[in-house]
Amino acid sequence: MDALLLRSLTPGVIGVLVRRGAIFAAAEDAVQDALVEAVRVWPDDPPRDPKGWLITVAWRRFVDAARAETARRRREDRAETEPAPGPAPSVDDTLQLYFLCAHPSLTPSSAVALTLRAVGGLTTRQIARAYLVPEATMAQRISRAKRTVSAVRFDRPGDVATVLRVLYLVFNEGYSGDVDLSAEAIRLTRQLAAAIDHPEVAGLLALMLLHHARRASRTAADGSLVPLAEQDRGRWETGMIAEGVGILQAALARDRLGEFQAQAAIAALHCDAPSAEETDWAQIVEWYDELAGLTDSPVVRLNRAVAVGEAASPRAGLNELASLSKELPRHEAVSAYLHERDGDRATAARLYAEAAHRAPTLAERDHLTRQAARLNAVDADRAEDPRGDI
Repeated sequence: MDALLLRSLTPGVIGVLVRRGAIFAAAEDAVQDALVEAVRVWPDDPPRDPKGWLITVAWRRFVDAARAETARRRREDRAETEPAPGPAPSVDDTLQLYFLCAHPSLTPSSAVALTLRAVGGLTTRQIARAYLVPEATMAQRISRAKRTVSAVRFDRPGDVATVLRVLYLVFNEGYSGDVDLSAEAIRLTRQLAAAIDHPEVAGLLALMLLHHARRASRTAADGSLVPLAEQDRGRWETGMIAEGVGILQAALARDRLGEFQAQAAIAALHCDAPSAEETDWAQIVEWYDELAGLTDSPVVRLNRAVAVGEAASPRAGLNELASLSKELPRHEAVSAYLHERDGDRATAARLYAEAAHRAPTLAERDHLTRQAARLNAVDADRAEDPRGDI
């Protein structure tokens, strides 16, 4: 059974049922039933047209459910005539389904969560990590979103900004390695950029390309994380970087700055540096200032503290960090890095260890643990050899 094939087909199948008149919640339930049937049947009898098979089975499930619900006789009447089985339409409904999930009746956060669950195929736990909230909280949010849209016909497209947030969250989740959706997010963003002349759509596409170009260098052969300063820049995809920079420059020329364009500008400066030592940190700080003005995000200010620490001094970065809540994700990791740069290895080692306990992924936890162990080992060696600092 090809799980990736099922994942890629699911949004399009839901989209077909919605266009035929099924409400979103009923369409999703019907498609889930069809997926269960596919897992049972396909290994012994694989269909020639997998998407067409799923559409046919899901539509039958929807019709059966509609007929069983006497209080909705009108929908039953509309569903009486079952479309004849045949090749599935070649139209890609996935992007349209993103818009439909960004419905005006939902708050932006609920629209993003619902889309990630129903269209992106992410689990509730993965979405909760993206939102930095407990899994139970996210489960309730998704359930409320489904109830909200249960009686709503998706006859109006959603908000572009919400769709962009969805695509960016899907891209980041895919990049984490937990679910590989990065390439799909780029494909959908390309499609959106071709359909909508919007500088922020272009900015998001540029940002994705610039990050994706560095993907091969972000992990070592054993799966461990490789920090940006230590990455082999010869493994970066220069063609993708050039494409991203070109798209970004065209978007910036329109003088309608948005947060994704600002983030892409920061990524472009990192990609433009021949080495970590040659990074234009002063200009990166300026772009973080722009980004902070657009978003007022504490996470942006956390990242800005790192940039200030590089552009000015580690102590200046720590001063910036002091104004931020210690409850921010990765606050300890940033503080550890800046303390190490400032020469306080003991404090840095302690903070790296604390950060490891709060790391959202196993790879990040292992990386932070190794950083703490490295500093502790250095201090232990110097304690044994008092001439080490001479």
